[in-house]
Parts: sequence; structure tokens; C-alpha cells
Amino acid sequence: MERLAICPGSFDPITKGHEEIIRRAASLFDRVIVVVSANPDKNPIFSLDERVRLIHAVCVDMPNVEVDKFSGLLIDYVRRKSAVAIVKGLRAVSDFDYEFQMALTNRKLMPQAETVFLTPSSDNMYLSSSMVRQIARFGGDVSSFVPSIILDTVVERLKIKFPETETADE
Repeated sequence: MERLAICPGSFDPITKGHEEIIRRAASLFDRVIVVVSANPDKNPIFSLDERVRLIHAVCVDMPNVEVDKFSGLLIDYVRRKSAVAIVKGLRAVSDFDYEFQMALTNRKLMPQAETVFLTPSSDNMYLSSSMVRQIARFGGDVSSFVPSIILDTVVERLKIKFPETETADE
């Protein structure tokens, strides 16, 4: 029986931390579907389709990784795909509180699907998409945080979405 895992997130944009978790999940499971969620509580920089394309570019060398998108309850998607696991990255204790609640809720809704938590390397422990957006907004170098294959696309988009802002020096 194939061991399929779902790796969900908003990925706005995908970071080196996300890439690390996806690669590690791909080494543990027969197949991984990276699922980009349409979260109505977030105002993304990249469209759902753009995020899917960026993840495809980053995961091109991972033959057992697919990319998809969804809206609604994650557990409904997991059930529809007959996945055995949900893979989530945990950076800090603050992530754990929320993710633990979600894991317990998902277990109640679908006991046969396990939630697997992976911790990133120390290089990526602090990294988040929102941090990448904040650094880029103020013209900082995000090349250490974003996979090189999509760096130019991300930087260009963030320049457009975050036009020059007034500074305290003016």
C-alpha cells in the first residue's frame, strides 16, 4: 500500500524552510502532495496559481512530490486523497500550540490519518514567509531565505506589492 502524505500550507512565498520540510517528507513517504491552501483569513502576495507554480519550480527534482491547491477543511482533502499522514513543520513552541490543537482535531475527524511534525535545521528554524515579505519590503536581501530557482520572481513581486515606503529619515 502506498504511503501518501499531505504537506499543507499557504507558501506565500515558499521558503528554504518549506523546501527542507518537503524534501524530508519526500524521503519518508512514497508520495507527497504539497497542498497550497486558500485561506480566507490571509491576504496573500501571490495568487493560489502563482504559489503552485513556484512550488512546482522548487520541487522539480523530486519525482514523488506533486503540487495541488484546495480550499475548505484540510481533513476533507486528506480523506479524498486517502493519505496516511499530514506533514507539518514546527519552528518553535509557538507553532506547536496551534499545530497540536489542529492535529488533535484532525485525529478526531479522521483517526486513520497521522500528523507528523518535522523540525527544520537550525538554519531555517526562524524562517517564515512573513519574515521574507518584511525583509523584501524594506529592500533587504532574501537570497538566503528563498530557493534560488524562484528568487528573481519573488523579489520582483515583492517590489511590486510593496512599493517604496516613506522612511523616518525623510
